[in-house]
Amino acid sequence: MSSNSTPYYYVPALSRHPAMAALGLIAFGAGMSGWVNHTPWGGPLSLVGVAWILFVLYHWFGDTIAESNAGMNGVNVDISYRWSMAWFIFSEIMFFAAFFSALFYARNIAMPWMGDVESKLIWPNFQAVWPNDGPAGLVEKFTTMGPWPIPTINTLLLLSSGVTITISHHALVENHMKKAIIALSATVVLGFIFLLFQGYEYYHAYHELNLKLTSGIYGSTFFMLTGFHGFHVFLGGTMLAIVLRRMIRGDFTAKHHFAFEGAAWYWHFVDVVWLGLYIAVYWM
Repeated sequence: MSSNSTPYYYVPALSRHPAMAALGLIAFGAGMSGWVNHTPWGGPLSLVGVAWILFVLYHWFGDTIAESNAGMNGVNVDISYRWSMAWFIFSEIMFFAAFFSALFYARNIAMPWMGDVESKLIWPNFQAVWPNDGPAGLVEKFTTMGPWPIPTINTLLLLSSGVTITISHHALVENHMKKAIIALSATVVLGFIFLLFQGYEYYHAYHELNLKLTSGIYGSTFFMLTGFHGFHVFLGGTMLAIVLRRMIRGDFTAKHHFAFEGAAWYWHFVDVVWLGLYIAVYWM
């Protein structure tokens, strides 16, 4: 469609995708509720919900890509996409802020309070030092996870991926498609290697350090922060892989490539969160 025929603001037809996605979310929520309460149907139902949501998103985003390739998205739609992505990333910032706040509260507020003079009457043997296995001796002994070597290697991997995706973006703007594809491919590979290292780190934590999600406040904050970050790396890597496929297919031009930009914003956000996590969880 020519630029003259592009609508002022494209409004898609009625869609089944929102209702289908809602069904998947309901199934996932119900399944997780059952799972944490140790019901036999909770785990399978939550997995069915995830599979259903992925199925819906595949077709939903497929329709959106087809609309973009058909020239339906003008300047106003592009602006709305940018605002939507910005608010989505802001919501993710608030998500991680909650977990960082929980870590700060446990370490800098609750820990000193539990070690004060009055609390000594209740827990006389409690030592208010971080990390901690709790005052009642109910948590199995564990070893903490230090910054060497895997977390530091993963930091270098993510920082390198931030460089490669920036190179890819500049190459795309300059219409050097081959260079953009190579740099974006490197970004996806670096993200995949990061996940492999994190998987090994978790195996090492569980089997050699006895560090688990149930290892007191240290274990819960460690796995919640690093685990959710790993999920975001997976999500961002999936976005970039789809963008890479579209770039190879020729969907983008030097001036029209917001799908790439949105995924790149998200990836830089993942990088920044990891730097904060690397300092707050592994070093402090």
